Amino acid sequence: MNIPATDKEKLDVEQVVSDRYSAASQAAESTLCCPVQYQSEYLAVLPQELIERDYGCGNPSRDVQAGETVLDLGSGGGKICYIASQIVGPRGKVIGVDINDDMLQLARQHQGAISEQIGWNNVCFYKGRIQDLGLDINLLENYLQEHPVKSSEDWFALQKWSRQQREQEPLISSDSIDVVISNCVLNLVDTKDRQQLFREIFRVLRRGGRAVISDIVCDEPVPEHLQANAELWSGCISGAFVEEDFLEAFAAAGFYGMEIVDRQSEPWAVVEGIEFRSLTVRAYKGKEGPCNDFRQAVIYRGPWKTVEDDDGHTLRRGERMAVCQKNFQIYTQPPYEDQVIAIEPATPVPEEAATPFNCRQGSVRSPQETKNSAAPLTILPGDDCCGPDDCC
Repeated sequence: MNIPATDKEKLDVEQVVSDRYSAASQAAESTLCCPVQYQSEYLAVLPQELIERDYGCGNPSRDVQAGETVLDLGSGGGKICYIASQIVGPRGKVIGVDINDDMLQLARQHQGAISEQIGWNNVCFYKGRIQDLGLDINLLENYLQEHPVKSSEDWFALQKWSRQQREQEPLISSDSIDVVISNCVLNLVDTKDRQQLFREIFRVLRRGGRAVISDIVCDEPVPEHLQANAELWSGCISGAFVEEDFLEAFAAAGFYGMEIVDRQSEPWAVVEGIEFRSLTVRAYKGKEGPCNDFRQAVIYRGPWKTVEDDDGHTLRRGERMAVCQKNFQIYTQPPYEDQVIAIEPATPVPEEAATPFNCRQGSVRSPQETKNSAAPLTILPGDDCCGPDDCC
């Protein structure tokens, strides 16, 4: 493949992506997606054109649960939204955000028929930029109709109005979403907007919420001349994250517990020796807040001798590691809960008695401190079994 050398700065990323996906909303383009297996029962209610004009590289909807509020970034024709709608059920809610009018029209035109088959209508689609989830683009367009920008004064008024909208009537409110999903879209965002993109994902999630993102990653940095190629960028290639940088972007935004949920073994594409493949990552929000000591501990089950979490806390296999209440709560929930044994103090510590605690010191919690008994006890075994099946 002959890739001409061009100037990345001259490439209008948003425009080339918009043009490519507008065309793809009218006719299926197989080169825009990786083969993905979806649960057939969720596809049964979808019209064929939604299935054919879905352009993804993974299935983050597998991580959605009943009753949740779900946000799909770059929702396109709405396929993943309608799958998620069936999973979350009538008590849940699904929000799709996309900037492309043609894709939004495709998603909305079948909503009534799909909702009738499912039995509920809990999906809504908004026009917005996924790196700016505070600004409703439809409201912006209405504002510009009434207040066209003809002078610098008009432009400053527009900036003020935009700030107020983000603060007072955001498209997606802060701390309002249980799970953010996205399917092969983040790589289409210009590199200069990506820090803001991850900050926005973090902002809208509730404490304890998670992001589950499928995207295209590469094993080596993409050179400038490939990044400047409009066809490769809009085709989910030139904008790919370097694999390790993709996970680091979650950490930099404040997430913890990043996991590779799925990774394509063989590359989807190879350009100039660089391999491009699908990767699905899950990450959690909720490590903010003070560290206070409630005499809690966790025992890391193994198999590694020692592990270190995203904030430098060390857990040693088989030892009662002292942790603050915040980290105790984190470790006893996904994704860590199956890897640790939780130890609560025999006598709960009142809030007013808790003291600041430095988990990073890697100290062991004394059994005496955990038991906190008034006096040593002696309790000898009776006739009960000590094992799950047979007696000792």
